[in-house]
Amino acid sequence: MLYTRTGDRGMTSLVGGSRVAKNCVRVNAYGTVDELSAHLGLVRAYLETFEPAAEDLEVLAGAMRVMFSIGAHLATAGADDCKGVDAKDIETLERAIDRLDSLVEPQRSFILPGGTVAAAQIHVARTVCRRAEREVLTLACSGEQVADVVTCYLNRLSDYLYVLARRLNQLAGCPDIPWP
Repeated sequence: MLYTRTGDRGMTSLVGGSRVAKNCVRVNAYGTVDELSAHLGLVRAYLETFEPAAEDLEVLAGAMRVMFSIGAHLATAGADDCKGVDAKDIETLERAIDRLDSLVEPQRSFILPGGTVAAAQIHVARTVCRRAEREVLTLACSGEQVADVVTCYLNRLSDYLYVLARRLNQLAGCPDIPWP
């Protein structure tokens, strides 16, 4: 059976079995990470229509796997480390950022989210990523254990998504929308 009825009164179980409110800081943090993973799946689907984006399909698939590891870490009260996420994952994002950044025009102003539908969706994912980062920091500031690699990875992932959106607009011949 898919349903258990155990959450009908606003409580859920963490890894290990302890029960917490569904609106607690920890559940908000891993819920937003789950939401981000869903947005990354949509971004990945959009990317499949861009021939030169094969490398980025792999980067996004890796990011989705990392999101599940981060979610498991956040759903485990008192976990010291985030199994399945390490400095190599951050380096993968940094290499991808550097690669994409070398392909787009230097940024001369702030840009508005948008352009192609794919880039607009990437910007949605980027903002959800930033919210996940804030919620993870809120969890950490509440005295709960959060591995440093989590916030570092989320920070770098949002940067990657930003430059990926710019690159997809460029590939589509759609210029950035400068602000102001």
